[in-house]
Amino acid sequence: MDAATRKPGVLSAKQVGELLEREFAQMYSRGSGTTIEDAWLGGCRIRRAFSEKSLRPGGTISGPTMMGLTDFAMYVAILASVGPVPLAVTTNLNINFLRKPEQRDLVAEARLIKLGKRLAVGEVEIYSDGDDEMVAHATATYSIPPPEQRG
Repeated sequence: MDAATRKPGVLSAKQVGELLEREFAQMYSRGSGTTIEDAWLGGCRIRRAFSEKSLRPGGTISGPTMMGLTDFAMYVAILASVGPVPLAVTTNLNINFLRKPEQRDLVAEARLIKLGKRLAVGEVEIYSDGDDEMVAHATATYSIPPPEQRG
């Protein structure tokens, strides 16, 4: 989706970041290497700084690094779209590793395909920074708690 046609989310990228620092500091904090670059209604863009700690044998960025980035991007897209629901949880995540990522930052763009009252389904595209070819593509489903169970 073109940046000009994106609608503002219920929470901005800054507000999602502040919420996560409060509610989920073990995953997201200043200096964690993860940056919420943008968030809008139905999506977001996340950057994961390159770290040699994320490499697996053979010099490629590990699958768990990309899966974690995928899960985080979906969570941010949901929070930006529905507001502060920190108890939303992943119920399914399917990822296809398409090509070896370069040893650079990873950039993930999430897009919600369906946002219902109790479930959100989305897709995440992951790229090596500066590269136009996807390195991984994922789909994920999140369960959104009912209003009386939201944090």
